[in-house]
Amino acid sequence: MFSFFVLPMSLASKIEAILYLKAQPVSIAEIAECANCPRHEAEEGLLALINDYAHRETALEIAETPEGYCLQLREAYQDLVQTLIPLDLGVGALRTLAAIALKGPIAQTDLVELRGSGVYQHIPELVDLGFVRKRRQSEGRSYWLQVTSKFYQYFQVEKLPQPFGEGIASVGDQGSA
Repeated sequence: MFSFFVLPMSLASKIEAILYLKAQPVSIAEIAECANCPRHEAEEGLLALINDYAHRETALEIAETPEGYCLQLREAYQDLVQTLIPLDLGVGALRTLAAIALKGPIAQTDLVELRGSGVYQHIPELVDLGFVRKRRQSEGRSYWLQVTSKFYQYFQVEKLPQPFGEGIASVGDQGSA
């Protein structure tokens, strides 16, 4: 019979897990909260993790963005994303994805109003590809739609622009759904 023991998790490893699981930029304050440690310890753990990634030959890196820190694929490996995960989406589905990205989270009924009934064919495809998450609204019969971390990674987007106000209507080009 084997006996196993669990080594205590270092703070840097815990932060690495947090960045991996969040799959989007995370602030120091949020890292500290998730790691259940003081902010200064989170900063020290993050610096140790950044230093560790800087000195190992890996395809991943810790990147600092205006929104926080994230674990991402190094720039040198971005060509693999398009090679290994080819995108075969029609113009209508791409426009639907753009509308979800810019307006999300958005109710499916609002998206249909914005883009037209072709949305009903686009959403299952976008969900299957992992670019969109669909969850039932707590009240009502519609669904909330929003882009996933895979969307951000595939399209190499760190942050989406804030809604453009009235200019966003051009995304809803009804005739090309």
